[in-house]
Amino acid sequence: MTINDRLTKAAITAVAALCVNTVNAQSLRVNQVGYLSDDLKVAVYVGNVEPSKLSFELASPDYGILPVDSVVEADSWAPMKYAARIYFSSVTASGNYVLTCKLGSQVAEVTSLYIGDDAYSRFAINELPLIYLRQQRCGFNPVHNEPCHTRDGFLVLSGDRDGQHVDVTGGWHDASDYLQYLTTSANAIYQLLFAYRENPGIWADHYDASGRPGANGVPDILDEARWGLQWMMKMNPADGEYYNQIADDRDHRFVGVPSADNVDYGMGQGGARPVYPCIGHPCGLGKYLNESTGLASSVAKFASSFALGSEVFADLDPTFAAEMSRRSQVSYAVAKANPGACQTCSTVSPYRYEECNWVDDLELAAISRYRISGDSTMMADAVTFGRQEPVTPWMGADSAAHYQWYPFVNLAHPEIARLNPERSAEFTRNMRSGLSRVADRAGSNTFRFGVPFIWCSNNLVVALITQAILYREITGDEQFRELETAARDWLFGVNPWGQTMIILPNDMVLSSPLDPHSAMTDRSVNGRPGRDYLVGGLVDGPVYTTIFNKLWGVHLRRDDRFAQYQGGPAVYHDDYSDYSSNEPTMDGTASLAFMLARLCRH
Repeated sequence: MTINDRLTKAAITAVAALCVNTVNAQSLRVNQVGYLSDDLKVAVYVGNVEPSKLSFELASPDYGILPVDSVVEADSWAPMKYAARIYFSSVTASGNYVLTCKLGSQVAEVTSLYIGDDAYSRFAINELPLIYLRQQRCGFNPVHNEPCHTRDGFLVLSGDRDGQHVDVTGGWHDASDYLQYLTTSANAIYQLLFAYRENPGIWADHYDASGRPGANGVPDILDEARWGLQWMMKMNPADGEYYNQIADDRDHRFVGVPSADNVDYGMGQGGARPVYPCIGHPCGLGKYLNESTGLASSVAKFASSFALGSEVFADLDPTFAAEMSRRSQVSYAVAKANPGACQTCSTVSPYRYEECNWVDDLELAAISRYRISGDSTMMADAVTFGRQEPVTPWMGADSAAHYQWYPFVNLAHPEIARLNPERSAEFTRNMRSGLSRVADRAGSNTFRFGVPFIWCSNNLVVALITQAILYREITGDEQFRELETAARDWLFGVNPWGQTMIILPNDMVLSSPLDPHSAMTDRSVNGRPGRDYLVGGLVDGPVYTTIFNKLWGVHLRRDDRFAQYQGGPAVYHDDYSDYSSNEPTMDGTASLAFMLARLCRH
């Protein structure tokens, strides 16, 4: 029997099934979605046998047995003693393959993989984050087909206006809880609009503006972005008036579907929730005051999202676009006049978004204003603010407070580099410096991973990929291609746990989060498992063991199926009760849109 006879598509399917059943025993890590034909293609071996004693080969029902290009030993990842990177970029033909690791004549490990320019587009993977975002909608939730939080809200920390009702229904729930933050929502909106603008023509129209099935002549990604923009308008009810947050951590007393939320904030069970204005000094309702220093970080996010909304919707809805432009102009002036960071508030726990930088927000607002106005003073402002933070500070850092430097990617730098020939070299140098710091931190570890394992580390991974793609496309410089590809592959299973960090359909990959931290996980909706509606969500990602051990209430509700791979610098648990590493977030998920769209353009 020939190799082509033995390696049928049925055999490859059987290998995939074997890998699912023995995920704990795997020591070969591959991108479980696939590799593009012209990719830098790398798999990773981790185990307790020296790589020099092993052999690796690819096999295909169409092309027979193929040698890999090289096997490069790398720094091990505890608790495994050995590691190696397996390169096979020379294999470019489309198809299904089996990667085999042998110890002498004995097969030690085996896994399947796919190569082809349709590796991502065959699954329309760019659309998957929208599934999660629709499930996160507040006000009316199309997944549950029910309204929620329709009484929001009442003002707090507003002096004589305390207790006054304001209509702020809409937007998205932030994560598995039902809080809503301007900080993360505005960034999510910008990311969606940016992904659309940079990748037009590839977006589907399967849902209407309410999120229900049915085309409406508008790409679904713009329906989602507009849902967010309309909510932001409510959070900016008048010129100079800006709200920063709905609800607080008292929310965590309830776990269930959003329509049943019964938390009492002093307005009765399930009543109106508190609305926090943007406040430029330390504030809070309890003993945990934030460390706000100004308004710019939040109000500039209004300005940038409104500006990009105006640009994207200019032809689709000129009236809406004009109002976005007007609000952007007013918001930019307010933000510039009130420098500093505007943090979120907590009441019963010390956890909040601790954003402390703000010049990046003003830089993005200015360059976004420049794109729609052509006003040279906006370009000058963008350059001035950009020079104050040439590198996003997490890049190269070993640790950071929660969301200390946010957004995690500065999208203004590439905009200036593309739009201002006189400053292009300066701002591409800034981008290169950030990427170099991450590359230096990655060193020679087997996963080429240089991101700190802080809470929401996967959000930083997506930010790194986004900056690397934009830098490479603007400059043509390929020096960070392996760093970029390794970060992408990390999200798709080339990590110590062999698990994708994006919740993907069960029939799509070998190992995807099955037990994410969400009220939907153990429920069914309209006869479908609740997890189906979490598809597309990006989970927080691994955290330093020290972080996991000190967070309030974090634990495991079942045996850790990745126990044999714990013991390195970070832990990841596919477990509902580990909110530190396995909780999908709205803003992280939205930030996937650009990367996934680029992967689907092939």
